[in-house]
Amino acid sequence: MFQSFDVTADPSQGITRVGQLRKALAKASLDGYLVPRADEHQGEYVAPSSERLAWLTGFTGSAGAALVLKDRAILFVDGRYTLQAVEQTDPSIFTVESLIDTPPREWIARNAPTGSRIGFDPWLHTVAELRALRDKARARSIELVPVDDNMIDGIWEDRPSPPLAQARIQSKDYAGELATAKLERMAKAIREASADCTVLTDPSSIAWAFNIRGQDVPHTPLALGFAILPVDGRPLLFLDRRKLDRETEAYLTQLADLKAPSTLEAELSRCAKSTGSIGLDPSLAAERLRLVVEEAGGTVTDLDDPARLPRAVKNATELEGARTAHRRDGVAMVRFLSWLDRQEPGTADEISAVRKLEESRAETGQSLQMPLRDISFDTISGAGPNGAIIHYRVTTKTNRTLAADELYLVDSGAQYDDGTTDITRTVIIGRPGDEMRERYTRVLKGLIALSTIRFPKGTRGMDLDPFARHALWQAGLDYAHGTGHGVGSYLAVHEGPQRIAKTGTQVLEAGMILSNEPGYYKPGSYGIRLENLIVVEPASPIPGGEVDMHGFETLTLCPFDRRLIDTGLLSPQERGWLDTYHARVRETLAPLLDGETLDWLEKATAPLD
Repeated sequence: MFQSFDVTADPSQGITRVGQLRKALAKASLDGYLVPRADEHQGEYVAPSSERLAWLTGFTGSAGAALVLKDRAILFVDGRYTLQAVEQTDPSIFTVESLIDTPPREWIARNAPTGSRIGFDPWLHTVAELRALRDKARARSIELVPVDDNMIDGIWEDRPSPPLAQARIQSKDYAGELATAKLERMAKAIREASADCTVLTDPSSIAWAFNIRGQDVPHTPLALGFAILPVDGRPLLFLDRRKLDRETEAYLTQLADLKAPSTLEAELSRCAKSTGSIGLDPSLAAERLRLVVEEAGGTVTDLDDPARLPRAVKNATELEGARTAHRRDGVAMVRFLSWLDRQEPGTADEISAVRKLEESRAETGQSLQMPLRDISFDTISGAGPNGAIIHYRVTTKTNRTLAADELYLVDSGAQYDDGTTDITRTVIIGRPGDEMRERYTRVLKGLIALSTIRFPKGTRGMDLDPFARHALWQAGLDYAHGTGHGVGSYLAVHEGPQRIAKTGTQVLEAGMILSNEPGYYKPGSYGIRLENLIVVEPASPIPGGEVDMHGFETLTLCPFDRRLIDTGLLSPQERGWLDTYHARVRETLAPLLDGETLDWLEKATAPLD
């Protein structure tokens, strides 16, 4: 359920495993093979049986890809994982490239030998990804070859079995809307797109649409499966019945015809022959599904997943659940941070801190009558230089003591029936240096800027991203990750399509929950990240103004470390926001705390000097 600290991939096996793959390539008359960090659903979190990239390379991050050629191998990762990739892989085998600046399609176009034949598993790449790959490969006469049997699976002898965890019903008390109503809305969207049916490939969409939750992947309550939604008639739900108890199976059979996942291709082929137009989301649907439709004589229509945007815009029940979940999680965080403050420098370490935080969440959930279902991702617990690794994952090998006068970054979250949380706080162990305080305060200024911003309808996440970076940019500083990601309602902690980032093209709508998490990272020294979850408020008038404006409501309730704040860098408005926020944290959480934890909270939320 909670976090493991064992190393889950072994880079020392890289030479052997890459060698085995190259033998398989030679046998198949291929010059290369793409290994993405993906499963058939293109999810960020995958089951152990789908961790092919980690098995091959040793890299355990949540995004990346490898390209193995006859004479070289490249690992592609984004800015969150650059340091981690170098540490986890064998440099004599893998060269690390940027997944953003030089993705596989660009690298292949610039570097792969003309006329190469590069294999790929069509279940593990999206329709859009293959379009872009083909576009680039064509210029060099490179052939992309779909391979029916995944080549990693053919050499992975001890590959885990696919998951069969139990699924369960998500009550309307938490979902806020019946599945029948959601399915009707989606059928209308499919009809308006002039498609006859669509395939839901994202398990988050299936969980939302059918009001179910599962346990098939770590920390995200998903039941892996697919669905075909027709404009008219009953949906087909492809879910292994071994995951269903009697109650859940009876519930789902009222909503859809249950089918074995192994029959998906045959059923999709039948639909393509009988109806013709099949909607697929090119950014989510596997290339294999496109091939099945077109081989059956059907036509593929580009159609955004009809659950994705409705899922992102939370209803009133989901929003109230999020507020309740954050009050509960705030209590757990305050209990943890007050405990941490009482530890002598050098007595706690990254792993013991994670265990204490998990214990605090479990005990708090139990005492407040809402059990902790799981953490929402592996806690990032980084002391000193480990905090500079943006998505650092502590293991028994890397575990570091929380030493005097060092920063400690902890990014964590929880899964409750009523909501998903994600929070980051950076604190000082001992006494901070001047540079730490200055850079912490600039990060805090970025968080406050987003918290207080007003913006008109039609604003995209990319339009807001610079406001969080402004104070850092003024000092010649920046961070190599987005400022905010969407968050689900007892679903994925990273949820699209909403995001606040340089690439955030989705218009922000009332009810969307996002993170607000600017940061600063000094390699080899320390990292700083501060994160609250925020929800887009309905557009409303501003006194004296002419245009209604959206704003953000802050959901997260937890103090910032006052010892790290250089008040001289804050404007009066920023000081006012922080004092008001801390007063709200104190007033909300104090009735749920007592003893030394309550004393700690009173001091931590006192007005700035």
